[in-house]
Amino acid sequence: MQHEQVLNRLASLKKELEAGQGRLRELEAEHAYVRETMLRISGAIQVLEEFVDKCKPEAVPTETTKSPP
Repeated sequence: MQHEQVLNRLASLKKELEAGQGRLRELEAEHAYVRETMLRISGAIQVLEEFVDKCKPEAVPTETTKSPP
């Protein structure tokens, strides 16, 4: 390889590395956003489940046997 070709290849690899680092930063930011969103959704689910549990009617005992008159 000629010196000029080596320099061109080096410049090309540096550009690829820079692009890869930028993409990694984008993916990490997206990962953080998705994680935060999932935590908010999970919290909302928990609140709603607790609300549903509190709103359940109390169990009403039923007579299974009748007492003699």
